[in-house]
Parts: sequence; C-alpha cells; structure tokens
Amino acid sequence: MDQTEALNVEARPERGKHKNRRLRNSGRIPATLYGHGKPPVSLAAPADAVDAIVRRGARMVKLTGAVSESAFIRECQWDTWGMRVTHVDFTRISAHERVKVEVSVELRGESPGARAGGTVQHLVHELEVECEAIAIPEKFSVSINHLELDQPITVADLELPDKVAVLTPAETVIVQCTMVAEAAEEEAGEGAEAEPEVIGRKKAEEEEAES
Repeated sequence: MDQTEALNVEARPERGKHKNRRLRNSGRIPATLYGHGKPPVSLAAPADAVDAIVRRGARMVKLTGAVSESAFIRECQWDTWGMRVTHVDFTRISAHERVKVEVSVELRGESPGARAGGTVQHLVHELEVECEAIAIPEKFSVSINHLELDQPITVADLELPDKVAVLTPAETVIVQCTMVAEAAEEEAGEGAEAEPEVIGRKKAEEEEAES
C-alpha cells in the first residue's frame, strides 16, 4: 500500500539548543535528512504536519521545498509527556527499497472469553517487519471476536499483506484470554494462610530499614 505523505520543509542554517527552541516556538521542529552516502541536511518542518503524519502511521514521505527527496521516517523524538514530536530524522530511500520497521498491533472486537469472566491480555503491542518502504502496513488489526478462555492468538495466526515478512518469532503470543484475576486472588489467599509470620517479619524488617 502506498502511504507516502507530502511534507514541505525549509532549510535550517542555524543549529543549537536555543535556535531549536525558537524554531519550536514558531510552530516548526528541527529535522535532519541522512542516507545514501550524501551529507546530512538540516531542515525545519511544520510541527502540526509532522504530528499528523506520525499519528496516521505513515513512514514514507515526499519531502518538498528545500529538498526534493523520498524519505523514510527513521526516528522521532518526543516531548516529556509524549504528546508532541520535537525532532525527526529522515533517511533517503527509494519506494521499493526494503526496510525493517516496528508496526503497531491493535485489537478489535469483543472476546467471548472476556464475557465468560476472563481477562484479555494484550502482550505484544508492536511487531518487527521487513518489506518495501512503499508497502509498510499502517498497523496490524487483530480480531478477538473468537478469542475464548485459555486461547492465545500468535504471530502465526495473523493474515499478512503481500510481500510483508514479520521478523517476530511465529510462536510469540500477541493476545490471550485467561482467568488472571481469579488465579491471583487464590494465590494471595493461599500465601496468607500458609505463612502469616513471614509477612510480619518482612514488615518488621522494612520498618527497621526505614528507621
């Protein structure tokens, strides 16, 4: 699937912490373009446009303006709260060049096992894939509409797009439904009955350490 996004960028002749702060205050963020044996290029990109592209899950961009290049979003730096992109690294790349990238995993639907009292555990939130840059999936949507109690869904169960290879081991469990809460309560109850004196000693030791 072609998820190439257009992004207009400007040259960034001034670098440094204070210059970058002023750049961000003006609604733009610093960016750097690398790759294919060419010198790195310092750029500035509209912060809102970059945020929108990243949140849509696109990884390929067509840079226009100061440069005219097809590029891959290699890495983003985020603010302290993980809300806004503060810097982005681009790598020059052709549409049919193969890349390795992490793709998010989202669950959809409702598990019959959960309706029966189980707990759905989403164990893997990203999968590593290898494919052509132009064919990077936006995400993997995993249906749990048939997920019963004690039934896992593994990487091997996924339906993959053409020419997309998942590098995460096939036996990796992505999601499962188990009676986790009930098991935890039973284990806690058994422990309390078996060795109440150990709990008391541990508390005393902690109080002594704190003092």
